[in-house]
Amino acid sequence: MIGLAPRAAIDLAIGDALGRVRNRAESLGGGFPALAGAVSRAAGGGKRFRPALVTAAFESFGGDLDESPALYPVAAAFELLHTAFVIHDDVIDHDTVRRGVPNVSGEFRTRARRNGADPAGAALLGDAAAILAGDLLLHEAFRLVALADLDAATRAHLFDLFDDAVLVSAAGELADVEHSVAADLAEPGAILDATYNKTAIYSFSAPLEAGAVLAGAPHDAQIVLHGAGGRLGLAYQLVDDLIGAFGSREQAGREAGVDLRESKRTPLVALARESALWPRVSDALALAHTGPIAVREAQRVLEESGARLRLRALIDETLDEVRAASHEEALTPAAGVLLRELADGIEGRVP
Repeated sequence: MIGLAPRAAIDLAIGDALGRVRNRAESLGGGFPALAGAVSRAAGGGKRFRPALVTAAFESFGGDLDESPALYPVAAAFELLHTAFVIHDDVIDHDTVRRGVPNVSGEFRTRARRNGADPAGAALLGDAAAILAGDLLLHEAFRLVALADLDAATRAHLFDLFDDAVLVSAAGELADVEHSVAADLAEPGAILDATYNKTAIYSFSAPLEAGAVLAGAPHDAQIVLHGAGGRLGLAYQLVDDLIGAFGSREQAGREAGVDLRESKRTPLVALARESALWPRVSDALALAHTGPIAVREAQRVLEESGARLRLRALIDETLDEVRAASHEEALTPAAGVLLRELADGIEGRVP
């Protein structure tokens, strides 16, 4: 992969891993080749944001893209990890479509119906296929790290980062589902903790730290990246919550006000609960699923409650912490610039 641009080299590493799964699947027969194909489609395209963080952090600490054969497999592993989480998340949310096309579960529900299954059977096969697809990608992610050209100490360090990413994300996802089914709304602190755990480590902290580790960055710098990455991840998710409530269809990638329509218990809603207008907010949210007029009313009452302003203030405070950390002496100037650019990019998404 010498001489390839980072995106192309990352795509090649991902393609090699997916190709291996497809090749193994052919000999196993049955529906497994179809599952391998669905896995490849699920992992295809995308922004490759997490792998890009790995390579950006690596370069910011003086790493040479042409002199680290382990860089791109490790970066690719983060993309496969992300895709695995997305596939499993779709099962949890009972979603059968992603980016406007059937996801793994959707593909296998159609496959089941073609083979004569009733709706319950189609749902069973769709969910089973999606769970197995996510499991395969988790395995491939760890396999990439296990087989990368690394010394034992670096490999162990990277496995610690992946271990943290998986365990913390699983804890966050479980807490999020528990909050969604509880009789009462959880406290804002608990919802913020779940929001942080779901994405902050695996999407920001771990990729940034992995790139730094591969570049030989000092331990103090890795600690700074861990903290700043976590703040970036929290801010990113909080902005997503604002987009889900107030963003346009283009920003959300779905219909406007989708989080309000789906009655999601986000930090925004938790903050609204602390206002004197909560009874009105609660009533408006209960009707938001009925259509655009009800969504606009829920948005209006949320605005009046002050929850939107409070959440925006929390985002600003969190990003200011990142910008402050970017000037830590442990970081290289380039690493500081990277953190500030990431903070600016997240701020630019605020609706």
